[in-house]
Amino acid sequence: MNRSIDRRDFLKRSSMGFGMLSLRNLMQGNVLAGDSPLAPLAPLAPLAPLAPRIPHFAPKARSVIFLYMDGGVSQVDSFDPKPQLDKENGQLPKFKTDATVFNSKGNLLKSPWEFKNYGQSGLPVSGLFPHIGSCADDLCVIRSMTAFSPNHPNANYALHCGHMLSGRPSMGACFSYGLGTLSQNLRSYVVINGGLVPLADSSPWRTRPTFGSGFLPVNHEGTIIAHKHPVMNNILPQEKVSELQQKKLSFIDKIDRDLLNHYHHADQVQTAAQNYELAFRMQMEVLEVSDLSKESAATKSLYGMNAPHDQTRNYGAQCLMARRLVEQGVGFVEFTMPDDKGADRWDQHGNLIHGHERNASTVDQPIAGLIKDLKSRGLLDSTLIVFSDEFGRTPFSQGKDGRDHNPQGFSIWLAGGGIKGGTIYSTIDDYGYRAIEKKITVHDLHANMMHLMGINHTKLTYRYSGHDVRLTDDHGEIIPEILA
Repeated sequence: MNRSIDRRDFLKRSSMGFGMLSLRNLMQGNVLAGDSPLAPLAPLAPLAPLAPRIPHFAPKARSVIFLYMDGGVSQVDSFDPKPQLDKENGQLPKFKTDATVFNSKGNLLKSPWEFKNYGQSGLPVSGLFPHIGSCADDLCVIRSMTAFSPNHPNANYALHCGHMLSGRPSMGACFSYGLGTLSQNLRSYVVINGGLVPLADSSPWRTRPTFGSGFLPVNHEGTIIAHKHPVMNNILPQEKVSELQQKKLSFIDKIDRDLLNHYHHADQVQTAAQNYELAFRMQMEVLEVSDLSKESAATKSLYGMNAPHDQTRNYGAQCLMARRLVEQGVGFVEFTMPDDKGADRWDQHGNLIHGHERNASTVDQPIAGLIKDLKSRGLLDSTLIVFSDEFGRTPFSQGKDGRDHNPQGFSIWLAGGGIKGGTIYSTIDDYGYRAIEKKITVHDLHANMMHLMGINHTKLTYRYSGHDVRLTDDHGEIIPEILA
């Protein structure tokens, strides 16, 4: 027996019903509109969960590229020179220190790399990043970033989800929920898997909470793709004949529609059907975006795809793919570090010089190439680039030549999309250990990222467990000094 469907439910579920008429212009358009409130945002319509949505105000950026530096780059060896370390190298720290992960607190350790001032701004960058240094006038370095935890799993999860408790949506999922996507054939949140799995828990890639949708609809979770073929094993057609695939999809569609006709509440069925449809469209679109063979030799060289280091070439391919995804309207792109057997990501508890130089050689040229390529194509102004890790490292040694985790103060940088380039925001103490004033948390980072994308972070909420929840929790401050 069919269950009754009331008038409101009928309009909500009817693809050609009156409830869709008000969305017609928005769903057909390819440009986000400004100055119209969302307040508070709810899913636009069950049949169009990823359709473009109206931001709270005119955005400065339309896409985010999140460069995730897995493990923790040392701030005193990258973007925050500390002459005091040179003066007191080898001495015991004279300042109060907190417990570290391994409780191996050695003497102060100066940076092995010389710093150089780059660009008209004179922004200092270490010898690890000469290519990124050449883009100094586009960077805003935040030196007072802090983390909620000194442990990789908790800090990783908090960086992505704004909280250390599980079940929260990733920032990419929140951007997807808030803005949808300009692309009709790609997800609004894409993660390029370079090879390393972020430490958050032991679950497999396809259910990674770090990139998950949490309590948001599953449509908004990150879609994981590889930087090389096959790009997405999980959506490649198994059928050798396209007609057979079409018949299977038609049969599944008929079953779904029959189910919708018989049950009053079937949002899960709708979501599954939408995922099938999107996967079908993505089969061609993803393969096209990931095909770098049509890029010029000069472009590939810019990204380091001819470099002698194979991981530089791999990371260069990721950066180039990110640019192509942004060109196709994907709103949030993140990629991870390659799985380099010669170094343990940025987590150098020992052998600092080898590990950091190896990782820097992987990312330096490709990231600079990405910035320069976006700029030459007129895309940097509309693309926000965020370079961040889960925490920094101690200015004193662990063992002979390593550095332990340091959540008390470290450096990240932003570029493009409404950011004031060639600037430094705040600082930490003279030893590069602890942020004293103008501390920045992940809530502040997320709030400013959303602000640049036209979202008021206090209004981007989702009704969950009886109250309106937002990514930035009850925190997050906009930082006018970093905004152009």
